[in-house]
Amino acid sequence: MAQSQGWVRRYFKAFCKGFFVAVPVAVTFLDRVACVARVEGASMQPSLNPGGSQSSDVVLLNHWKVRNFEVQRGDIVSLVSPKNPEQKIIKRVIALEGDIVKTMGHKNRYVKVPRGHIWVEGDHHGHSFDSNSFGPVSLGLLHAHATHILWPPERWQKLESVLPPERLLVQSEEDY
Repeated sequence: MAQSQGWVRRYFKAFCKGFFVAVPVAVTFLDRVACVARVEGASMQPSLNPGGSQSSDVVLLNHWKVRNFEVQRGDIVSLVSPKNPEQKIIKRVIALEGDIVKTMGHKNRYVKVPRGHIWVEGDHHGHSFDSNSFGPVSLGLLHAHATHILWPPERWQKLESVLPPERLLVQSEEDY
């Protein structure tokens, strides 16, 4: 009887040690490196959720890639909603700081993206709450870069950083 209690005690002690090491490592990884998220809504169709409300894509979000606010035109990013800080949204980067973008429904026809900001839009114009509604977004609201579709299995793929042809810039800062 004493031997069985010793075995249980050693097992429990080993489990606790592993648990108290694994949990902080896992939390740090999910907070600083990468996590997965389900994409809801139609704003990024056809790139994400092409089936509409019947299915939701699950994407890999890379936190590490945006830690220094290094994003490119065409990247799909997750960010804190400028209108509701409790909500995260996923959009495509259309323009970077210093770029002049032709808007689609914004109060100004052309907008120069201020320093420390980006212009983001959903791929499904007219069904997206994006920079055309709330203007340029502070880089401080960036959460992660969406790199891959993980679910459903038939849609496994790397997400490409492609600027839609109809969203070419009027002028980029590199043109000066």
